[in-house]
Amino acid sequence: MKKLFITSFVIVFALLIAWTMIWKPAAWSFLIVVPIYAVGFYDLVQKKHSIVRNYPVFGHLRFLMEELRPKIYQYFIESDTNGTPFNRQNRSVIYQRAKKVDDTRPFGTELDVYEDGYEWLNHSIAAIDHHKLDLSPRVKVGGPDCSQPYMASVYNISAMSFGSLSENAILALNGGAKLDNFAHNTGEGGLSDYHLQPGGDIIWQIGTGYFSCRHTDGTIDYEAFAQRAILPQVKMIEIKLSQGAKPGHGGILPAAKVTPEIARIRLVEMGQDVVSPPYHTAFNNPIGLMHFIKKLRDLSGGKPIGFKLCVGHKSEFLAICKAMVKTGIYPDFITVDGGEGGTGAAPLEFSNSVGMPLREALAFIYDALTGFDIKKYIKLIASGKVATGFDLVKNFALGADMCNSARGMMFALGCIQALECNMNTCPTGVATQDKSLMRGLVVEDKKVRVANFHKQTVSSAIQMIGAAGLTKPCDLHRMFIYRRINHSQIQTYGELFPYIPKGSLLNTPYPSSFELDMAISSEDTFIPDYSTVTNIDYSNVSSYMS
Repeated sequence: MKKLFITSFVIVFALLIAWTMIWKPAAWSFLIVVPIYAVGFYDLVQKKHSIVRNYPVFGHLRFLMEELRPKIYQYFIESDTNGTPFNRQNRSVIYQRAKKVDDTRPFGTELDVYEDGYEWLNHSIAAIDHHKLDLSPRVKVGGPDCSQPYMASVYNISAMSFGSLSENAILALNGGAKLDNFAHNTGEGGLSDYHLQPGGDIIWQIGTGYFSCRHTDGTIDYEAFAQRAILPQVKMIEIKLSQGAKPGHGGILPAAKVTPEIARIRLVEMGQDVVSPPYHTAFNNPIGLMHFIKKLRDLSGGKPIGFKLCVGHKSEFLAICKAMVKTGIYPDFITVDGGEGGTGAAPLEFSNSVGMPLREALAFIYDALTGFDIKKYIKLIASGKVATGFDLVKNFALGADMCNSARGMMFALGCIQALECNMNTCPTGVATQDKSLMRGLVVEDKKVRVANFHKQTVSSAIQMIGAAGLTKPCDLHRMFIYRRINHSQIQTYGELFPYIPKGSLLNTPYPSSFELDMAISSEDTFIPDYSTVTNIDYSNVSSYMS
């Protein structure tokens, strides 16, 4: 290919020179040919890319095709049901509900109902007319020590920070929350002007960087916290222990991206990298977490305080439960984030292979709280690919009181799943700080779409609950949902995730599935202690056992 390129260069230029001598205007051809061959000769001498070094000029087609591949696949190749992370069918129903157009489908399901993993809701002969149902149910969030409980929607906006999302996206999300009376989680990037301006209810998330309430050394500033926590618009405060996109992984905002506006909002210094460590400095054990919750509740004037986590070691959450029982301090809510990832950009290994998926995590946490008989004080919020009414219904059946959505709300804003959230090139102006791209997102239009999507999705979930013969989300339990295990076997969620008796973790013997984790967990540390597990005495075993 190199020899062919050089040979073609000699021939083409010889022909052009001859043509120019015959017809002078032919000289304009050099404006096209010279840049092409200049690129080719550069390709021959550069050492970074072997493809273009071996195939000058033509090798660049490989990068062009790689750039176009996701878009070509999404629009021309993938079916309605096999796209990822969200398939076209789910994206379409979100767009339709956001635009308030017909979201019905003709001719039956496109899903293979005999495929492993297919799930469905058991309906009732005694179904309830949806006109007789409360299509906008509320949940009271606030335990025994909460003096300002919040009546929350069952479906709210999950954590997405200003900086990750554009100012127009934040304004539209909060404006939508205001229109249909639901809550908007700020994400760990701080409480910005754009969260507060539209007037929608706020869940202020505080992560390991303590943005909007920190000292310059990165520790929490309780005075700054109190100033913002008492704002009437702030309805709940969420402590982020970990997130599904990258559990156990901190983050760095490079100094070059710290604008004066971000520095003011996050209370950080210009010209320095902003580090979000993978752990909290305000506490170092489960007992400390409980006292931290109490302190924040007191400083906020008695507002609901909770925490968010993606489940890792089960023993760590059981240690937190033991700390609740010992101190008598309870969070008002717990947000369970699934390890299937979210809007946060993360290393591939963390998105794909770290953290417990939402269904298993939600069932475990509900059972643990029930086992310690403390679920009555705490509301559970499920977060992780909750985009349709059936997603809500499945989580309600597993024990969630409410659900959060990030990517579903992004689709309602106009997101097209371009998968460029971490490149500042989002074509719809949702996940970018580029002013020219951001201009395409019209707040007055998109906030209405966010409100429509919320209203229609909650309504669809409640209508499904009515079809099951129930009236409220809290009436659902695990026996209402079936999953196909293989071609000839199905099981309910109750069989897949069996309940444990209330109070069964307060005394031994514990349920067998909890025995080991209860043995290695302690309210004094997050770290499991395997030395408490006794070894088997093999000296007295049967001679038939090796």
